[in-house]
Amino acid sequence: MTELLKLEPKYSTTCNVVYEKPVLDVNPENELETFLFYPEGVGRKGEGGLRTKGYFKAPMNLFGEQSGTSVQKPLISIITVVFNGEQLLEKTIQSVINQTYDNVEYIIIDGGSTDRTIEIIQKYEHAIDYWISENDKGIYNAMNKGISLATGAWVNFMNGGDFFYRLDVLESMFDKRNYHGVGVIYGNHQVRYPSGRFRLAKSGKIENLWKGSQFCHQASFISLNYHKQNAFNLCEKIVADFEFFYIAWKRKVKFFRVNVTVASYESGGVSDVNRIDSIVGCWGKVDKNIKTSVFYSFKVLKESFKLVIKDVLK
Repeated sequence: MTELLKLEPKYSTTCNVVYEKPVLDVNPENELETFLFYPEGVGRKGEGGLRTKGYFKAPMNLFGEQSGTSVQKPLISIITVVFNGEQLLEKTIQSVINQTYDNVEYIIIDGGSTDRTIEIIQKYEHAIDYWISENDKGIYNAMNKGISLATGAWVNFMNGGDFFYRLDVLESMFDKRNYHGVGVIYGNHQVRYPSGRFRLAKSGKIENLWKGSQFCHQASFISLNYHKQNAFNLCEKIVADFEFFYIAWKRKVKFFRVNVTVASYESGGVSDVNRIDSIVGCWGKVDKNIKTSVFYSFKVLKESFKLVIKDVLK
């Protein structure tokens, strides 16, 4: 039996590590190849983390005994994509490594930052499984890199500036819970605004996905096996994540909704700033019929009217 090491019990990412390298997934159906160390790309500024020191994560699931019953604790892969995120990255990292759930793999993909981002990553690399810093072709390319490096059962994207709503989020979702046959788990989220105000947002019903995203990406966990077979579309700059979930839903992948506030993120992202482009992008992905045409036409007109009002008020 593989001996589990606890390097630093206080961190979620250093409780269960092994010396043995995991067997890599070589499924020919995968769009994304699996790597423990990503091949060097353009402008590589560095790499590091536990893997570079000979420590790896245990097999996909840990089993323990509690009250005579086998308890499954799947390995959860958390990926942070960041570029010049020195102001908020540290809080993101702390929200991951301080989770109370003790079977977490943490990967950071930096796009070749020119501020103190790399310095902050290095400060915590004793609790990060693997990180790289190099040029990329945008956020979805960076996300695909992260998926290629993940070895867990489930994958979540908690990007620079995002963080888990509570330190026991992963424990509440995965400790002693079984999601057999599920492809995507999703929950609620918090939105933070520059004014200091925040809003709790409930996730919607998956059957309403044709209307647009029913949950935020950060509040979802995707089966890693499915994600390796279905990468993000690099031709899309704004709605590749929506396209991914919509296609999964049309393919009858099972979505499971949990009443847990998973993530907190700051408003003002690409899809927020470019609201009309985001709406039109989603419209281009859904099935074309009278219902969707009327719905999306109204959404575009509504956003256009809001922009006119803002201009008048200015």
